[in-house]
Amino acid sequence: MAITVMKRYEMKYLLDGAQTDALRERLRGHMEADRYGKTPIASLYYDTPSFQLIRASIEKPLFKEKIRLRSYGLATDESPVYLELKRKAYGIVYKRRVETTIPLVRKFFSGEGSICAPGQINSEITAFRDLYQTLVPSCLIIYDRTAYFEPDGDLRLTIDENPRYRTEDLTLTKTMDGIPLLGEGWTILEIKVQEAMPLWLAEILSSLQIRKTSFSKYGEAYRRQLLNAQRMFQN
Repeated sequence: MAITVMKRYEMKYLLDGAQTDALRERLRGHMEADRYGKTPIASLYYDTPSFQLIRASIEKPLFKEKIRLRSYGLATDESPVYLELKRKAYGIVYKRRVETTIPLVRKFFSGEGSICAPGQINSEITAFRDLYQTLVPSCLIIYDRTAYFEPDGDLRLTIDENPRYRTEDLTLTKTMDGIPLLGEGWTILEIKVQEAMPLWLAEILSSLQIRKTSFSKYGEAYRRQLLNAQRMFQN
């Protein structure tokens, strides 16, 4: 099964509808949409029962980590899904990604065996599981992504539309429905580079008044659920 290792800088931005349309137009001649076009993506985040990982993450430490299971569209027990261990240290993102299946992931998180062939990646993911001991599905994040690439370059850019979440019915196999995370028309821009952002892109962002943010889809979903729980308690 495929294993991927990534190391890069990732920057996030929130865009309104007008900024999104203008950015897409300004990217012409610089970047191309990949061959998949707009793709529905679901990411199932695993956490401890006390939400230790996301609670640590939203405190914005210099080092943070998370693990998620990703599918492109609805999954089945036979279709490929991708287990991703993602760490961020001093602004640099390190990602280990393994192609697998849902039954194998269930076994892995129950403590049975390995997630991939023996080696460094398997050791890292297994050590992560064993460190936190009990990791369970905690939040499902869903969005519709268009990915852009720079021909003959390492620049990658994604625009996520209609981000939404669920904290119930946590499965990748039933539906892509969820509760909206942003207002209508708003999108999430992510820029991913190995080195520095090219000047032409920095100038486009500046001219469109697109400002960097630290927005986290899982973090926002957790914050909303926490606020909802507090309101219910107060009532």
